[in-house]
Amino acid sequence: MRLLAVIVLALMTAACNQEQDITGSTPVCAMRTHTSYNPRDINQCVAACKACDHGNTVTCSTSCTLKGAR
Repeated sequence: MRLLAVIVLALMTAACNQEQDITGSTPVCAMRTHTSYNPRDINQCVAACKACDHGNTVTCSTSCTLKGAR
């Protein structure tokens, strides 16, 4: 009986995950906005982050710096 309850709970929890996987969507978007997108260029990285990830200057510059952009 306990095993059945655990299985039902696990299935219900797994069904709740409705988040879509968007891995890799930012580079595609960045390539559309910049013809020669260079993720190591801080200005291009921040612009792509703002346009594609809907970030702001502070969060995007921090993210780009952590990714190695200069």
